[in-house]
Amino acid sequence: MKTKILSILVAALALMSFSAGRPIHIFMIGDSTMANKDTTNGKTERGWGMMLQQHLKGNIIVDNHALNGRSSKSFIDEGHWKEVIDLVQPGDYVFIQFGHNDEKPKADRHTDPGTTFDANLRRFCQETRAKGGIPVLFNSVVRRNFFNNKNASAEDDLRRENMGNPVEGDTLIDTHGAYLDSPRNVAKALGVTFVDANKITHDLEQKMGREGSKKLHMWVAPNTIKAYPKGKQDNTHYNIYGATLVSKLIIKQVKKQVPALKKYIK
Repeated sequence: MKTKILSILVAALALMSFSAGRPIHIFMIGDSTMANKDTTNGKTERGWGMMLQQHLKGNIIVDNHALNGRSSKSFIDEGHWKEVIDLVQPGDYVFIQFGHNDEKPKADRHTDPGTTFDANLRRFCQETRAKGGIPVLFNSVVRRNFFNNKNASAEDDLRRENMGNPVEGDTLIDTHGAYLDSPRNVAKALGVTFVDANKITHDLEQKMGREGSKKLHMWVAPNTIKAYPKGKQDNTHYNIYGATLVSKLIIKQVKKQVPALKKYIK
């Protein structure tokens, strides 16, 4: 009994010391839609996680470990998750958003919703909690897809400078399917906060429409930005404006669902 009480006191003292000194960290793990980007030579692509710090205040730091091209599987297999979880301390948060690359067929990245994808998400959450951290699950942000594009996922990797001019409609069409459900289901099963980033970005892009939504993404006309002399037509990745707006909308929802973070959000 004495040992148990002593352990509780030690943990409480450690948490008090943590709270008074080291800033709270928000560790971010995910794919290119969240990741930090190369900003040299006038490059304008941004991940929404890269822009999150500007919406925060006080003793809190965003530590973004999201990486281009990673799925929940490759993030673990390549050792990136170990690097993150080794840094997590009591009271820290881990924001988790995968799906864009889990749905791709390559064996080193592919997972299946309901089984392997869910298992990886559970692992992130359970190991975060074991370190005294707080996991928050997000599903994938939308692709700007206003036509029945069977190649929408593959185009993330092709990074073509010109995707052509398909005939688009007025309704945004989902490209993620059941991969959107896994974070929600795992969150419910484990009692973890879930943020529906897909709905947030769907509503935004649908409201802006097929032409207006291009302003969020890496749609660049030829000879307008030095870093992209041939231009770009990228319906997945954000520019500065898009990433800033999406990060603002997402953190606004986090503020509603994670009361402990309210005082840190502008």
